[in-house]
Amino acid sequence: MASKTESPLRDWNCPFRFRYNGSALENNLGDLKKRILDEVEAHRAELIGLSLKIHAHPELGLQEAKASAWLAEYLESQGFVVERGVYELPTALKATYGHGAPVIAFIAEYDALPELGHACGHNVIAAAAAGAAVAMRPAIDQLGGRVVVIGSPSEEVHGCKETLVMRGAFAGVDAAMMIHPGTRNIVAAPSLACWPLEVEFFGKAAHAAANPDEGVNALEALIMAFNAINSLRQHVRVSSRIHGIIIKGGEAPNIVPAYSKAHFLVRAEDEQYLAALKEKVLNCFVAASLATGARLEYRWGEVAYAPLRSNPTLSQLFARNLESLGREIHAPDRQRGVGSTDMGNVSQVVPSLHPFVAIAPPGVLEHSPEFAAAAASEAGHQGLLDGAKALALTGMDLLASRDLLDGVKADFLKMK
Repeated sequence: MASKTESPLRDWNCPFRFRYNGSALENNLGDLKKRILDEVEAHRAELIGLSLKIHAHPELGLQEAKASAWLAEYLESQGFVVERGVYELPTALKATYGHGAPVIAFIAEYDALPELGHACGHNVIAAAAAGAAVAMRPAIDQLGGRVVVIGSPSEEVHGCKETLVMRGAFAGVDAAMMIHPGTRNIVAAPSLACWPLEVEFFGKAAHAAANPDEGVNALEALIMAFNAINSLRQHVRVSSRIHGIIIKGGEAPNIVPAYSKAHFLVRAEDEQYLAALKEKVLNCFVAASLATGARLEYRWGEVAYAPLRSNPTLSQLFARNLESLGREIHAPDRQRGVGSTDMGNVSQVVPSLHPFVAIAPPGVLEHSPEFAAAAASEAGHQGLLDGAKALALTGMDLLASRDLLDGVKADFLKMK
């Protein structure tokens, strides 16, 4: 048995020390841990039902009216004070339980992908955030503080967490956490800085057979830029990514295309290299414009995705709590690429956590029909429940120990 000067959460493999002792308090915290787990199980059917409803009605970014409403209604029914359409985003929400500090925020996402629906599993993210918040109520009642669910729209396209950051959504938050479904349990996965780019070429229409010499081919300019980017890829850092799609490429094969349009994403490990890479990518389009005579217009996205700073103390606590549920933690696979998340923007201003919880085997690809199916499967439901439990237990760790909270804040300051 642990001595009275050791952490009362020693059974959770937590390495930190608390500022208080006493067997009665240790027992009380152990009871709270069990109550948190029981709360998630008590709401199992409601949480799975919420996840399945969102999954069955996929909504694109900034159009998530149903998902946002269902999440708000559920949290309201559980005693949360819910604010809808906050921070001038119609499908954003904020739900609060408790008073004072510390403030623990769980982040919900609920936007879907075009054509693929919830192939990123945001239905699982939303339900897990709600489940974690509801399960933390006993800890809030006994230990004080607040738990907040922040419903964040359009992670896939608009990076609305940056909008929420700029409009003060995370002011006063001590720790912000969410889980993301994946194919392995990874606590501190990296993410890339990312900047969207929209390009347009304006040429001149002409008959493609009778007088092509009179035309200026906007599609040819875009294809030339694609080829230039393909050449550039040989000479960028291995972790960087440049990829895009053609939105518009012409009207008919017998007309020289007078207009073309594409969307690109430019990604890098850090914002400094991203700035340099942006210039190189843009030069590919400028060169195509000069070569073809098509006029170029371009717009960098208003919101960039920042790289993710996973807080070491939060990561360690979450890992211990997830392991206590019988899940094995894996290290990130350095042979595979990584994506981007606007949770990276949150992590620049608040201590943050964005782990992955497995809901499908490693061979299943995210952003695929198979992953969309996994997000509504029994494995998806279990990932939701385990994610909610681990998040809530980690939130309770912070409420129960000022030392842990100080450690989280110290880590954050070191990473700035």
